[in-house]
Amino acid sequence: MTLDELRVEIDTIDDTLLELYNKRMDYVHQVGELKNNVGAPIYRPEREQSILNRLKSKNSGKLTDLAIDALFLEMFAVARNLERPEAIAYLGPEASFTHQAAEIKFGAMSAYLPINSISGVFREVNRSTAKFGVIPIENSSNGIVSETINCLKDYDLKIIAEVFIQVHHTLASTCNSVQEIKKIYSRDIAFNQCHNFLEDCGLDEVELIPVDSTAKAAKLAMEEKGSAAICSDVAAKMYHLPILFQNIEDRDDNKTRFFIISDFENLPSGNDKTSMLVRLTNTPGALVEFLNDFERCEVNLTKIKSHIVEGESIFFIEFNGHKDDLHIVEIMKRHEDVIKILGSYVKENDDI
Repeated sequence: MTLDELRVEIDTIDDTLLELYNKRMDYVHQVGELKNNVGAPIYRPEREQSILNRLKSKNSGKLTDLAIDALFLEMFAVARNLERPEAIAYLGPEASFTHQAAEIKFGAMSAYLPINSISGVFREVNRSTAKFGVIPIENSSNGIVSETINCLKDYDLKIIAEVFIQVHHTLASTCNSVQEIKKIYSRDIAFNQCHNFLEDCGLDEVELIPVDSTAKAAKLAMEEKGSAAICSDVAAKMYHLPILFQNIEDRDDNKTRFFIISDFENLPSGNDKTSMLVRLTNTPGALVEFLNDFERCEVNLTKIKSHIVEGESIFFIEFNGHKDDLHIVEIMKRHEDVIKILGSYVKENDDI
């Protein structure tokens, strides 16, 4: 085929896709009306995951699994926004890693609400200013985020999904070389994650100024001569801040895990993970006895973290499975006085 003939074929396929997209949106609208009648949530992560799994199993073309995720997750987001626009609160500002995590699940055209604190995200979702909240729960280098655990304890909201993103940092500045840099803006956690790079380049001796977010760091560095920012490439590009070095983090497997919270619970998907908080009595063997019940029922515990809240030790525990799975319900009932179920949701990954 000639180039012109190929373009005609592509245009014909695009016309067909447009017709099919609109037809799909019509059906989504009908589903939305039925959900409105019964008060059901418009966003069902387990349903979206089952669609993606089915499509990947049927795929025999050039599209990779990641490409299928990218195409269809954006289409799901467009459908939700056409049907019932709902705000998504996230730990801001714009271009933060949490914002990027939010866009992975909710697409580019959703209504986003940047919030300055994790507790603020919980508060706005709890008061229904936003339908969903996106907050970090743990980083592979820095561990569990204490504020998130505290808020999960204090609010009766549910985890409905998890998101993992690879965290890459850049050094961005209007300076032409590192020798011209007199100060660097970033978050404390980012300074820690890039310690080796800073030391190797002699930048550990310049003034390191902690700020609320790496996106804010990029904005400040753009405005101030002789300064730089450790930030994401997205934040640097957003503020038109030239990137001097990319991927400066100490670990190339640096990942952050995020939770999506809302006011409803998911149905079982067949590939779920459950998070819970457990408050045990301070007596010998209490934890072992609790954990043995899971072992007897062959439930795979994937995370056990001790956390201090107001001077009292509680455990953040996760296991593979849904809280409504028959072999798990019995354990939940047996320990219901010490367990707070935080949510069951589609498992995106085993752990970070």
